Amino acid sequence: MNILVTGGAGYIGSHIIELLVKKKTNKVIVLDNLSTGNKILINQKSKFFKGDINNKKIINRLINKFNIDTIIHLAASLNVSEAQTNKKKYYKNNITGTKILLMSCRNTTVENIIFSSSCSIYGNIKGSVNERKKPNPQGYYAYTKYKGEQLIKKYASKFNYNFGILRYFNVAGASPSGKIGEIETSHGHLIKNFAIQSMKEKPKLNIYGNNYNTKDGTCVRDYIHVSDLADIHIKGIDYLKENKKSFTLNCGYGKGYSVLQIANKFKKIKKNTQINFMKRRPGDIAQVYSNTKEFKKLLKWKPKHNDINKIIKSAINWEKKLKTNFYRNF
Repeated sequence: MNILVTGGAGYIGSHIIELLVKKKTNKVIVLDNLSTGNKILINQKSKFFKGDINNKKIINRLINKFNIDTIIHLAASLNVSEAQTNKKKYYKNNITGTKILLMSCRNTTVENIIFSSSCSIYGNIKGSVNERKKPNPQGYYAYTKYKGEQLIKKYASKFNYNFGILRYFNVAGASPSGKIGEIETSHGHLIKNFAIQSMKEKPKLNIYGNNYNTKDGTCVRDYIHVSDLADIHIKGIDYLKENKKSFTLNCGYGKGYSVLQIANKFKKIKKNTQINFMKRRPGDIAQVYSNTKEFKKLLKWKPKHNDINKIIKSAINWEKKLKTNFYRNF
Protein backbone atom coordinates (compact mmCIF):
# COMPACT_ATOMS: atom_id res chain seq x y z
CA MET A 1 0.00 0.00 0.00
CA ASN A 2 1.06 3.60 -0.62
CA ILE A 3 0.20 5.55 2.51
CA LEU A 4 0.36 9.30 3.14
CA VAL A 5 0.55 10.29 6.82
CA THR A 6 -0.19 13.97 7.49
CA GLY A 7 1.30 15.18 10.77
CA GLY A 8 3.54 12.11 10.71
CA ALA A 9 6.44 13.82 12.52
CA GLY A 10 4.33 14.14 15.64
CA TYR A 11 3.93 11.99 18.73
CA ILE A 12 1.20 9.66 17.47
CA GLY A 13 2.23 9.80 13.81
CA SER A 14 5.78 8.62 14.52
CA HIS A 15 4.45 5.55 16.35
CA ILE A 16 2.07 4.72 13.48
CA ILE A 17 4.89 5.09 10.92
CA GLU A 18 7.08 2.76 13.00
CA LEU A 19 4.44 0.02 12.62
CA LEU A 20 3.71 0.77 8.95
CA VAL A 21 7.40 0.50 8.06
CA LYS A 22 7.62 -2.90 9.78
CA LYS A 23 5.10 -4.14 7.22
CA LYS A 24 7.58 -4.11 4.36
CA THR A 25 4.76 -4.07 1.78
CA ASN A 26 3.96 -0.42 2.63
CA LYS A 27 5.46 2.68 1.05
CA VAL A 28 5.07 5.42 3.65
CA ILE A 29 5.05 9.12 2.72
CA VAL A 30 5.10 11.70 5.53
CA LEU A 31 3.86 15.29 5.28
CA ASP A 32 4.43 17.61 8.23
CA ASN A 33 5.06 21.35 8.58
CA LEU A 34 7.19 20.68 11.72
CA SER A 35 5.36 23.36 13.73
CA THR A 36 5.09 20.87 16.59
CA GLY A 37 6.41 17.65 15.00
CA ASN A 38 10.07 16.68 14.81
CA LYS A 39 11.99 14.95 12.02
CA ILE A 40 14.07 13.05 14.54
CA LEU A 41 11.05 10.90 15.42
CA ILE A 42 10.40 9.70 11.86
CA ASN A 43 11.55 6.26 10.78
CA GLN A 44 14.12 6.80 8.03
CA LYS A 45 12.59 4.11 5.84
CA SER A 46 9.68 6.48 5.16
CA LYS A 47 9.88 9.46 2.78
CA PHE A 48 9.53 12.83 4.49
CA PHE A 49 8.26 16.06 2.90
CA LYS A 50 7.99 19.34 4.73
CA GLY A 51 4.68 21.03 3.92
CA ASP A 52 1.30 22.14 5.18
CA ILE A 53 -2.13 20.60 4.66
CA ASN A 54 -3.39 24.04 3.67
CA ASN A 55 -1.16 23.80 0.59
CA LYS A 56 -3.26 21.96 -2.00
CA LYS A 57 -0.43 21.95 -4.55
CA ILE A 58 1.93 19.84 -2.42
CA ILE A 59 -0.82 17.40 -1.40
CA ASN A 60 -1.84 16.89 -5.06
CA ARG A 61 1.79 16.37 -6.02
CA LEU A 62 2.36 13.72 -3.33
CA ILE A 63 -0.89 11.85 -4.05
CA ASN A 64 -0.18 11.71 -7.79
CA LYS A 65 3.56 11.08 -7.63
CA PHE A 66 3.29 8.16 -5.19
CA ASN A 67 -0.16 6.84 -6.26
CA ILE A 68 -1.42 7.20 -2.70
CA ASP A 69 -4.30 4.83 -1.91
CA THR A 70 -4.59 5.49 1.86
CA ILE A 71 -4.31 8.69 3.90
CA ILE A 72 -3.92 8.81 7.68
CA HIS A 73 -4.87 12.38 8.55
CA LEU A 74 -3.33 13.41 11.88
CA ALA A 75 -2.22 16.99 11.12
CA ALA A 76 -4.01 19.41 13.47
CA SER A 77 -3.57 21.94 16.25
CA LEU A 78 -4.20 20.14 19.53
CA ASN A 79 -4.18 22.37 22.60
CA VAL A 80 -7.69 22.57 24.13
CA SER A 81 -7.03 25.80 26.05
CA GLU A 82 -5.29 27.55 23.15
CA ALA A 83 -8.22 26.71 20.87
CA GLN A 84 -10.52 28.84 23.05
CA THR A 85 -8.34 31.93 22.61
CA ASN A 86 -7.04 31.41 19.05
CA LYS A 87 -10.07 30.21 17.13
CA LYS A 88 -8.79 31.51 13.80
CA LYS A 89 -5.71 29.26 13.97
CA TYR A 90 -7.77 26.21 14.91
CA TYR A 91 -10.36 26.84 12.20
CA LYS A 92 -7.61 27.16 9.59
CA ASN A 93 -5.61 24.10 10.65
CA ASN A 94 -8.34 21.70 11.75
CA ILE A 95 -11.29 22.57 9.51
CA THR A 96 -9.98 24.38 6.41
CA GLY A 97 -6.88 22.13 6.33
CA THR A 98 -9.04 19.00 6.42
CA LYS A 99 -11.27 20.33 3.63
CA ILE A 100 -8.27 21.16 1.41
CA LEU A 101 -6.85 17.68 2.00
CA LEU A 102 -10.16 16.09 1.01
CA MET A 103 -10.58 18.27 -2.07
CA SER A 104 -7.13 17.10 -3.14
CA CYS A 105 -8.44 13.50 -3.20
CA ARG A 106 -10.91 14.17 -6.01
CA ASN A 107 -10.27 12.02 -9.11
CA THR A 108 -7.20 10.39 -7.56
CA THR A 109 -6.07 6.92 -6.44
CA VAL A 110 -7.13 7.55 -2.80
CA GLU A 111 -9.48 4.81 -1.58
CA ASN A 112 -9.20 5.02 2.22
CA ILE A 113 -8.90 7.80 4.79
CA ILE A 114 -8.30 7.36 8.52
CA PHE A 115 -9.19 10.52 10.43
CA SER A 116 -7.81 11.43 13.84
CA SER A 117 -10.76 12.69 15.89
CA SER A 118 -11.31 13.17 19.62
CA CYS A 119 -13.53 11.94 22.44
CA SER A 120 -14.00 15.62 23.35
CA ILE A 121 -16.73 15.83 20.68
CA TYR A 122 -19.09 14.04 23.12
CA GLY A 123 -19.01 16.79 25.75
CA ASN A 124 -19.70 15.86 29.39
CA ILE A 125 -20.71 12.23 29.86
CA LYS A 126 -21.78 10.23 32.91
CA GLY A 127 -20.40 6.72 32.65
CA SER A 128 -18.91 5.24 29.49
CA VAL A 129 -19.79 6.55 26.03
CA ASN A 130 -20.38 4.56 22.85
CA GLU A 131 -20.23 5.67 19.24
CA ARG A 132 -24.00 6.12 18.94
CA LYS A 133 -23.98 8.98 21.44
CA LYS A 134 -24.89 12.23 19.70
CA PRO A 135 -21.87 14.59 19.64
CA ASN A 136 -22.15 17.63 21.88
CA PRO A 137 -18.81 19.49 21.60
CA GLN A 138 -18.29 21.95 24.48
CA GLY A 139 -14.99 23.64 23.60
CA TYR A 140 -13.71 25.04 20.32
CA TYR A 141 -11.11 22.30 19.79
CA ALA A 142 -13.87 19.69 20.09
CA TYR A 143 -15.99 21.70 17.63
CA THR A 144 -13.19 21.69 15.03
CA LYS A 145 -12.80 17.93 15.34
CA TYR A 146 -16.54 17.40 14.97
CA LYS A 147 -16.58 19.60 11.85
CA GLY A 148 -13.64 17.55 10.51
CA GLU A 149 -15.69 14.36 10.93
CA GLN A 150 -18.61 15.92 9.09
CA LEU A 151 -16.35 16.89 6.18
CA ILE A 152 -14.90 13.36 5.99
CA LYS A 153 -18.43 11.92 5.75
CA LYS A 154 -19.69 14.59 3.35
CA TYR A 155 -17.05 13.98 0.68
CA ALA A 156 -16.77 10.17 1.02
CA SER A 157 -19.39 9.29 -1.61
CA LYS A 158 -18.56 12.30 -3.82
CA PHE A 159 -14.88 11.39 -4.06
CA ASN A 160 -15.34 7.63 -3.75
CA TYR A 161 -13.32 6.76 -0.64
CA ASN A 162 -14.08 4.77 2.52
CA PHE A 163 -13.19 6.24 5.89
CA GLY A 164 -12.35 5.28 9.44
CA ILE A 165 -12.99 7.94 12.07
CA LEU A 166 -11.04 7.22 15.25
CA ARG A 167 -12.10 9.18 18.33
CA TYR A 168 -9.02 9.21 20.56
CA PHE A 169 -9.27 9.25 24.30
CA ASN A 170 -6.22 10.52 26.22
CA VAL A 171 -3.03 9.30 24.59
CA ALA A 172 0.02 8.73 26.80
CA GLY A 173 3.24 6.78 27.24
CA ALA A 174 6.20 6.07 24.96
CA SER A 175 7.29 3.28 22.65
CA PRO A 176 8.32 0.09 24.52
CA SER A 177 11.51 0.13 22.42
CA GLY A 178 12.38 3.51 23.99
CA LYS A 179 13.16 4.90 20.52
CA ILE A 180 10.24 7.33 20.22
CA GLY A 181 7.97 9.31 22.52
CA GLU A 182 6.45 12.74 22.97
CA ILE A 183 8.85 15.67 22.52
CA GLU A 184 6.41 18.56 22.07
CA THR A 185 5.21 20.17 25.32
CA SER A 186 2.65 22.67 23.99
CA HIS A 187 -0.25 20.21 23.69
CA GLY A 188 -0.92 20.25 27.43
CA HIS A 189 -1.00 16.45 27.82
CA LEU A 190 -1.35 15.53 31.49
CA ILE A 191 0.96 12.51 31.79
CA LYS A 192 3.63 14.21 29.65
CA ASN A 193 3.49 17.30 31.90
CA PHE A 194 3.64 15.19 35.05
CA ALA A 195 6.56 13.15 33.67
CA ILE A 196 8.50 16.38 32.99
CA GLN A 197 7.89 17.48 36.57
CA SER A 198 9.03 14.12 37.92
CA MET A 199 12.52 14.88 36.57
CA LYS A 200 12.83 17.89 38.88
CA GLU A 201 14.24 17.93 42.38
CA LYS A 202 10.98 19.27 43.79
CA PRO A 203 8.17 18.22 41.43
CA LYS A 204 4.99 20.32 41.34
CA LEU A 205 1.90 18.84 39.74
CA ASN A 206 -0.77 21.37 38.79
CA ILE A 207 -4.36 20.12 38.69
CA TYR A 208 -6.77 22.46 36.93
CA GLY A 209 -10.07 22.35 38.79
CA ASN A 210 -11.08 20.29 41.83
CA ASN A 211 -14.78 21.18 41.90
CA TYR A 212 -16.06 19.13 38.97
CA ASN A 213 -18.98 16.79 39.47
CA THR A 214 -16.76 13.69 39.72
CA LYS A 215 -15.72 11.28 42.46
CA ASP A 216 -12.89 13.50 43.78
CA GLY A 217 -13.72 16.79 42.04
CA THR A 218 -11.03 16.45 39.35
CA CYS A 219 -11.53 15.58 35.67
CA VAL A 220 -11.87 11.90 34.73
CA ARG A 221 -10.22 10.57 31.57
CA ASP A 222 -9.55 7.30 29.76
CA TYR A 223 -5.78 6.93 29.06
CA ILE A 224 -4.62 4.80 26.11
CA HIS A 225 -1.00 3.87 25.42
CA VAL A 226 0.30 5.44 22.21
CA SER A 227 1.56 2.08 20.88
CA ASP A 228 -1.88 0.52 21.25
CA LEU A 229 -3.43 3.52 19.50
CA ALA A 230 -0.92 3.16 16.63
CA ASP A 231 -1.86 -0.50 16.31
CA ILE A 232 -5.56 0.45 16.02
CA HIS A 233 -4.70 2.57 12.95
CA ILE A 234 -3.02 -0.41 11.28
CA LYS A 235 -5.99 -2.64 12.05
CA GLY A 236 -8.31 0.12 10.75
CA ILE A 237 -6.48 0.31 7.42
CA ASP A 238 -6.62 -3.50 7.06
CA TYR A 239 -10.36 -3.43 7.77
CA LEU A 240 -11.03 -0.73 5.14
CA LYS A 241 -8.95 -2.59 2.58
CA GLU A 242 -10.67 -5.93 3.15
CA ASN A 243 -14.28 -4.86 3.80
CA LYS A 244 -14.67 -1.58 1.83
CA LYS A 245 -16.91 -0.29 4.67
CA SER A 246 -16.55 2.95 6.60
CA PHE A 247 -16.61 3.08 10.40
CA THR A 248 -16.48 5.40 13.41
CA LEU A 249 -14.86 4.04 16.57
CA ASN A 250 -13.85 5.11 20.06
CA CYS A 251 -10.21 4.42 20.98
CA GLY A 252 -9.74 3.98 24.71
CA TYR A 253 -9.54 1.23 27.32
CA GLY A 254 -12.96 1.75 28.88
CA LYS A 255 -11.65 2.78 32.29
CA GLY A 256 -11.64 6.30 33.72
CA TYR A 257 -8.96 7.71 36.03
CA SER A 258 -9.25 11.08 37.72
CA VAL A 259 -6.44 13.60 37.38
CA LEU A 260 -5.88 13.35 41.14
CA GLN A 261 -5.52 9.55 40.89
CA ILE A 262 -2.85 9.99 38.23
CA ALA A 263 -1.10 12.66 40.34
CA ASN A 264 -1.07 10.31 43.34
CA LYS A 265 0.52 7.57 41.24
CA PHE A 266 3.35 9.98 40.38
CA LYS A 267 3.60 10.86 44.06
CA LYS A 268 4.17 7.20 44.91
CA ILE A 269 7.14 7.18 42.52
CA LYS A 270 8.57 10.45 43.84
CA LYS A 271 7.52 11.03 47.44
CA ASN A 272 8.29 14.77 47.69
CA THR A 273 5.91 15.65 44.82
CA GLN A 274 3.68 18.63 45.59
CA ILE A 275 0.13 18.74 44.22
CA ASN A 276 -1.35 22.19 43.50
CA PHE A 277 -4.99 22.85 42.69
CA MET A 278 -5.47 25.62 40.13
CA LYS A 279 -8.46 27.29 38.45
CA ARG A 280 -10.35 25.33 35.84
CA ARG A 281 -9.13 25.68 32.26
CA PRO A 282 -11.57 26.82 29.56
CA GLY A 283 -12.68 24.02 27.24
CA ASP A 284 -12.11 21.14 29.70
CA ILE A 285 -14.97 18.70 30.26
CA ALA A 286 -15.64 16.93 33.56
CA GLN A 287 -15.43 13.30 32.51
CA VAL A 288 -15.36 11.03 29.50
CA TYR A 289 -14.33 7.41 29.10
CA SER A 290 -14.89 4.90 26.36
CA ASN A 291 -17.24 2.04 25.74
CA THR A 292 -14.84 -0.23 23.82
CA LYS A 293 -17.24 -2.98 22.76
CA GLU A 294 -17.72 -1.82 19.17
CA PHE A 295 -14.10 -1.37 18.13
CA LYS A 296 -12.89 -4.56 19.82
CA LYS A 297 -15.58 -6.45 17.93
CA LEU A 298 -15.12 -4.73 14.56
CA LEU A 299 -11.32 -4.77 14.42
CA LYS A 300 -10.89 -7.92 16.56
CA TRP A 301 -8.42 -5.90 18.60
CA LYS A 302 -6.93 -6.50 22.04
CA PRO A 303 -4.72 -4.01 23.93
CA LYS A 304 -1.13 -4.93 24.79
CA HIS A 305 -0.20 -1.99 27.03
CA ASN A 306 -3.33 -1.27 29.08
CA ASP A 307 -1.69 -0.88 32.47
CA ILE A 308 -1.78 2.71 33.75
CA ASN A 309 1.31 2.18 35.92
CA LYS A 310 3.31 0.95 32.92
CA ILE A 311 2.05 3.88 30.82
CA ILE A 312 3.27 6.31 33.49
CA LYS A 313 6.64 4.53 33.85
CA SER A 314 7.20 4.56 30.08
CA ALA A 315 6.49 8.31 30.03
CA ILE A 316 8.98 8.90 32.86
CA ASN A 317 11.64 6.72 31.19
CA TRP A 318 11.20 8.72 27.98
CA GLU A 319 11.74 11.99 29.88
CA LYS A 320 14.93 10.53 31.37
CA LYS A 321 16.12 9.81 27.84
CA LEU A 322 15.25 13.34 26.71
CA LYS A 323 17.16 14.76 29.65
CA THR A 324 20.28 12.68 29.26
CA ASN A 325 21.01 12.54 25.52
CA PHE A 326 20.87 14.47 22.26
CA TYR A 327 17.05 14.56 22.15
CA ARG A 328 17.13 17.42 24.64
CA ASN A 329 18.18 19.78 21.84
CA PHE A 330 14.85 19.37 20.07
